[in-house]
Amino acid sequence: MTARIPSPIAVTMGDPGGVSGEISIKVWLSRADNGVPAFFLIDDPKRLSTLAERLGVDLAVHEITTPDQAVERFDDELPVLPITVPRHDCLGRGDPANARAVINSIDQALDHCLSGTAGAMVTNPIHKASLYEAEFAFPGHTEYLAHKCADAKEIPTPVMMLTCADLRVVLATIHLPLRQVADSLNKKLIIDKLRLTADALRQDFGISAPRISVAALNPHAGEHGSLGTEELQILKPAVEQLKREGLDVAGPLPADTLFHEDARRTYDAVLCMYHDQALIPIKSLDFYGGVNVTLGLPIVRTSPDHGTAFDIAGKNKANPTSLTNALLLAGEIAHTRSSPGRSS
Repeated sequence: MTARIPSPIAVTMGDPGGVSGEISIKVWLSRADNGVPAFFLIDDPKRLSTLAERLGVDLAVHEITTPDQAVERFDDELPVLPITVPRHDCLGRGDPANARAVINSIDQALDHCLSGTAGAMVTNPIHKASLYEAEFAFPGHTEYLAHKCADAKEIPTPVMMLTCADLRVVLATIHLPLRQVADSLNKKLIIDKLRLTADALRQDFGISAPRISVAALNPHAGEHGSLGTEELQILKPAVEQLKREGLDVAGPLPADTLFHEDARRTYDAVLCMYHDQALIPIKSLDFYGGVNVTLGLPIVRTSPDHGTAFDIAGKNKANPTSLTNALLLAGEIAHTRSSPGRSS
């Protein structure tokens, strides 16, 4: 059943050269079957109409001026809060000329969430190389939104969670070269991320007594120091401190035995040390349906767990399942946060 939320969800444009427009159109066209909450796109209406013609689908676009109009129009027309995309003829590639429009879409969605006119935001995939040419100084959405929200609410280091039906993983480090991961880990970082994960599992997922496992950095959890000392010097002390505080946390545990079916029954989330350690199991379990969630923000933000897919852009091959799931989860979290008597 679709969660009822007080305001519609803002969906960002993503990179115009990728599959974001296609999957957004497909999710809206399937709204009666997928049960997504009312949403509106922050995008160029002309671009969407042209794309729909290319895909061979009938699309009724309705330009709105305020998010509340999206709820009124959603059943009959795709609500779009209009912005201008300078170059429409960019399918299959990133174009720096569109970078400011992409960032503007993100900023507007965030502003509507902070003001309460949007109940959550779902961010479509961006092409970071194009944004860097527009002086976008962040590795991705997670870091950018944390920076933007810092003026509204002081928050710790942003926490990225990936989730599917059978697994939730949280990243201790996010977009770092592998050679930098070990040097980036410290006891405070692990403790902060575990505390924030536990809070999110309570407040956003309704889990009153969360269980969290910690993946080791090194093979065999370091083999008592013979294969690395991070487990002994950083991870184990962090886990022991939080256990003394009453948090149900286990580890560090060898990552190669942490994601099979029996192991997944023993926890509600896993804190992973680096990007691929977290994303490989998620994408192996549910390649098309995973969702990215940013924990610890004053607003709700989810995203499809895939990139721009330039190679299939405009070819009517993009799978919208991840965006559908991102909208459903955003609605569920927004509903949980707004429900009376929720955990705090």
